[in-house]
Amino acid sequence: MRNQEEPTGPMSDFPGPTLPEDFRNTIAAMLEEHRPSRMPFFGRLTNLPSTVVKDPLFLGEIHLIYQSAMHATRAAVYYLPHLDSPALRKRKLQIFIDDDGLPGGDTHHYQLTRAFLSIGAKCLLDEEEFGEPGELCHYLEAETAHFVRLAPKLYSRSLGPWCAVEMLSVDWMRALADALSVHFPHFKHESYFEDCFSQQVEERHAAEALEVTQTVLRARPELLLATLRDAKMMAEALDGVWTHLDRIVRSAGARNEPGSGIAVHRNRARVLAHRAHASASPPPAVPVQFGRVC
Repeated sequence: MRNQEEPTGPMSDFPGPTLPEDFRNTIAAMLEEHRPSRMPFFGRLTNLPSTVVKDPLFLGEIHLIYQSAMHATRAAVYYLPHLDSPALRKRKLQIFIDDDGLPGGDTHHYQLTRAFLSIGAKCLLDEEEFGEPGELCHYLEAETAHFVRLAPKLYSRSLGPWCAVEMLSVDWMRALADALSVHFPHFKHESYFEDCFSQQVEERHAAEALEVTQTVLRARPELLLATLRDAKMMAEALDGVWTHLDRIVRSAGARNEPGSGIAVHRNRARVLAHRAHASASPPPAVPVQFGRVC
C-alpha cells in the first residue's frame, strides 16, 4: 500500500532543472496537473438541477468539506518555517492579516460561512467547532480528513505546500463561485469572493509565496527537492477534497432520480453520530493524589 505522505511520482518526475532559480517555473508546471477547475466536481455542480442544489443539507455538506480544508490551511500558515528574520516575519504577518485580520474583526472563515448561509445552507458545525485538526477529522470522511491532518505537518516543515495552495486558490475560488452562482446569482458577489477577486488577494498571496520561497531557497538550496516534494503532496491531497465533493454532488443527483428513495446525508449523519458519542462518553476520571492537599 502506498504511503499517503509520499507523492505518487518519484522526484525525478519534476519537470525541468531543479535549481533555486528555476523553482517558479518548475512548481508552476507541476501544479498545472492539479488545477482544481479541471476536476469534475465544479462542472457537475454547475449542471446539477437547482432544486437539488437548494437543499439546505446538501449545501451544508459542501460547506463542511470546503470550510474544513480552508480552515486547515489558514491555521497551518501560522507555522511556516524559515521565515524568522524581521523582514520575512513582517511579510508573513501580512498573510495572517489578509486572512484573519479583516476590518471590524472579520475573517475569511466568517465571510465564507455567511456566503453559504446567504444561499440557505444548514451548516453542520458551529463556527468555533472548526478547531484542532484531530477533533475536526471526526466529522470528515477519508480524503478531507487526510488533507486536514496533512496541512499542518507539511506547512510546518517546508514552504512548498504554502506555495501550492496559494498558487491554486484563485482557480478553485473562481470555479466554485461560478458553479454556485448559476443557481444563486448573488453568490459570487458575497464578500468572501468579491473582496478577494477585486483586490486580487489570492494572486498577491501566490506571488508573495513564490518570491519568499525563492529567497529562502537561494540561501538554502539543499531545501529545494523537499520543497517540491511537499508541494506535490499538498496538491495531491487537495485533489482528494474535490474528489469527495464530487461524490457528494453525484450522490445528491442520484437521490433526485425517480424511485431513488430516501437517502441519508452522510456528513450530517457523521456529525450527529460523533456528537452523540461525545455526549455519551463519561467524564475522565480524576486521579487521586496521595500525600497532597489541594
